[in-house]
Amino acid sequence: METSYYLSKVLEELNHSVQYITDANAESLVQAIRSANKVFVAGAGRSGFMGKSFAMRMMHMGIDSYVVGETVTANIAENDLLIIASGSGETKSLVSMTEKAIGYRAKVAVVTINPESTIGKLADIVVKMPGSPKNQETSEYQTIQPMASLFEQTLLLFFDSLILRYMELEGLTSSSMFSKHANLE
Repeated sequence: METSYYLSKVLEELNHSVQYITDANAESLVQAIRSANKVFVAGAGRSGFMGKSFAMRMMHMGIDSYVVGETVTANIAENDLLIIASGSGETKSLVSMTEKAIGYRAKVAVVTINPESTIGKLADIVVKMPGSPKNQETSEYQTIQPMASLFEQTLLLFFDSLILRYMELEGLTSSSMFSKHANLE
């Protein structure tokens, strides 16, 4: 089969995935971002890459945002928000970060396939996403894509949609955000 066939199937899956995301949970996350002093994002592997892109866009909007583990990451404190991107909700390093953030009285949000996971049970805000875990044999959600690709792609688009909602609420435009774009290249 041609690559364009697979692309059309991936796009169908992404289009279908929208119905599995609850607007109320997404809105809770947007409001938590709006009220946080600082926003931290963490994820492992490809989920972490999607989180990094989200942190970058938040910075473009003027939000004090950080990627956990980077050398310029600030300290987390009360009135801050940690957003965890984890398909399984069980990644040991992310569970540990969640527990630490709670210890500092920060709010925790998780975007996950598995709301009943360890992180899901600890989080203040849980956004359930469609997708299959890396081992698809145990999944009720079917996808033609390998491992957790559908979750990771949906995660990127979901994060970009949160950006659009935040822009709407704050009256931001792409032009106003561009002034915060890197200019040393």
